[in-house]
Amino acid sequence: MSGISWVGFDMDYTLAVYDQLAMDELSIRATLAKLILRGYPKFIETLQVSTEFPVRGLLIDKRFGHVLKMDRYKHVHKGYHGLRELTKNELHTLYHAKKIRPATPRFHWIDTLYALSEVATYAALVDALEKKNYAVDYARLFTDIREGIDEAHRDGTILDEVLSNLPHFVHRDPNLALTLHKLRSAGKRLFLLTNSRWAYTEKMMTYLLGNALTEYPTWRNYFDIVIVAAQKPLFFTERHPLMERDGEVLKPATWPLERGRIYEGGNLRELERALGVTGDAVLYVGDHIYGDILRSKKDSAWRTAMIMQELETEIAAYVSCKEDFRLLESLEDQREHLEDDLRYYQACIKELTRLIDHGHGSPPEIEVDRVRYKRAVEGIRGKLRQIEIEVTAIERRINLRFHPYWGSLLKEGNEQSSFGKQVDDYACVYTSRVSNFLSYSPQQSFRSPRDVMAHEFGM
Repeated sequence: MSGISWVGFDMDYTLAVYDQLAMDELSIRATLAKLILRGYPKFIETLQVSTEFPVRGLLIDKRFGHVLKMDRYKHVHKGYHGLRELTKNELHTLYHAKKIRPATPRFHWIDTLYALSEVATYAALVDALEKKNYAVDYARLFTDIREGIDEAHRDGTILDEVLSNLPHFVHRDPNLALTLHKLRSAGKRLFLLTNSRWAYTEKMMTYLLGNALTEYPTWRNYFDIVIVAAQKPLFFTERHPLMERDGEVLKPATWPLERGRIYEGGNLRELERALGVTGDAVLYVGDHIYGDILRSKKDSAWRTAMIMQELETEIAAYVSCKEDFRLLESLEDQREHLEDDLRYYQACIKELTRLIDHGHGSPPEIEVDRVRYKRAVEGIRGKLRQIEIEVTAIERRINLRFHPYWGSLLKEGNEQSSFGKQVDDYACVYTSRVSNFLSYSPQQSFRSPRDVMAHEFGM
């Protein structure tokens, strides 16, 4: 952090920590209403949608109506059709012969908390419509859901309700203002870069920071530059002009940019010009793996910090599973030794069979040894099957402690999940909330443990 001159923040799900359950319930209700207006059956108005079903990092297969979870190699480990879990055979038949290509139109990647309601609604509707014998066009259904929720945001159905009851939908972090003040006091300069419009940003930021510290008359005083309606991720890749808001009037921005003024749109190059620095002197803090983290990392040399509200739950689940992780390690050691013994006895059987086939030695004695070795092999295979049963039960127990449907957000089996891989690749650091920085010096060096490759284990 000692090399960071500017710290930038996204607003939604970063500075503003939403109550996920409240937001999902609001979004689902609004989406179902929009779908009915599009001609969907009236009964979905009272449909029970499980808000605990989705997590980030899922993949929608619009061809088959499936929701999938992959590991870092894009290998599918779990999947649901509606709310029915797909069997291992179904997953193998559909997804293990060819590599998944998430960037194609067939698939849709779920990487934001905002999108969780889309997945919950999709799974519930696939399930409900098929049970009532409706013919379901899975791709059309998902498109209608996405367009419905986008329309509900555009016309104010969702945002107006949020602004009318901010304490219900947003957690006001008492340490947020102190965190920003600490960074400023250490000589860091701060900017706000959000996709939200000015009217919404003004009300939200006033709720989060208004009257929090006497040193700051308004929330704008915390930031040296404020840019709204930024259109990320296009902000990082295109050259939209930077505009200045003067009441209801927008005009081209004049240089240098001034503290206290409100800017809209713009692009990465203009912002770096305004900051007077480039590259790793900038830390950008956001929640969206693609719009905030991946694109800023690919199109600039900015440092990145990802806000993951789920991290506190993930860590608590991990701590609660420590004994099960030790059991798994012990069973894996047992399996390794048994597999060594299995290979030894199989080699012995192969050699004895060769001797018998070539008429060497005393066949009766050799046959006795061969039978004994075969029994040993059968015994080892039985123990391996029992270990597999125990491992499966423990892994199932571990998964349930993380999430009832998908297990760990960041892991899949022994590997990183597809989502965990992106976090690892594109976030320099990640944490559950901005105010966690309050516990560290503004000059703190954050270092990860040394990466270990497969050949280094056991050395």
